[in-house]
Amino acid sequence: MNSELPILELVVARHVEDLAWLGRVPEKFQITVYDKGDGSSGGIRLPNQGREAHTYLHHLTERHESLAALTVFVQGHPFDHAPDLHKTLRALAEGTLTINDFYWLGFLADTDDSRGRRLFVPWSKNPDRHELQLDGFHQELFGAPGPTDYRFFVGGQFAVTREAIRHRPADFYRRARVLAAGFPLAPHCFERCWDRVFRSDGTAGRMPPGQPTAYFKPIKRLNPSCTVPANPASEAGSPPSSHPV
Repeated sequence: MNSELPILELVVARHVEDLAWLGRVPEKFQITVYDKGDGSSGGIRLPNQGREAHTYLHHLTERHESLAALTVFVQGHPFDHAPDLHKTLRALAEGTLTINDFYWLGFLADTDDSRGRRLFVPWSKNPDRHELQLDGFHQELFGAPGPTDYRFFVGGQFAVTREAIRHRPADFYRRARVLAAGFPLAPHCFERCWDRVFRSDGTAGRMPPGQPTAYFKPIKRLNPSCTVPANPASEAGSPPSSHPV
């Protein structure tokens, strides 16, 4: 392995967000910013298409042969979905959090069906009540039928190892990048199956079996029985686990 490759890398998909928070990222991280907005971040400019999914896939395609040992992928303002991001980054830098293959970031694990009817259709930011075509998306991306339900952590942010990324060739990510820019509502489809992209199950050992929703921080308005307390900075990454595709 090339000794000059970074051990830890933070990839940020920015549009117009203020990136002052990067000043608190541990020095052990190499930071790569992709900018789809005004370019004021000084990051790598990309066309404004495909949201964060296209950005992540651009990195996975172009850096396939020069990946960090572990890459963390986040949005320009990651804290709505991962309020403890800085704590998690510190744990990674200090070695108190070890990730074996893939690790969802965030505090809310949920389940959607193959048409997005459980979560996406009633979503407040989907006033036209569009459905997701996860079934067709899955077939086009993986070349196989998809599952009935998708369990995932909301927000489309995660950490993944070099080895897990290289379970698939660069050409797969190149085709996925095209899909991110052209398939209807593709970023929301990718959000639900990033772990499958890397042939992993990101909810294994973290989301209780048979429970469609799990919160990983205290939510006062919820009944305690619906809350699953957990501290991502103190749990080990889930063991490798393959999906059928």
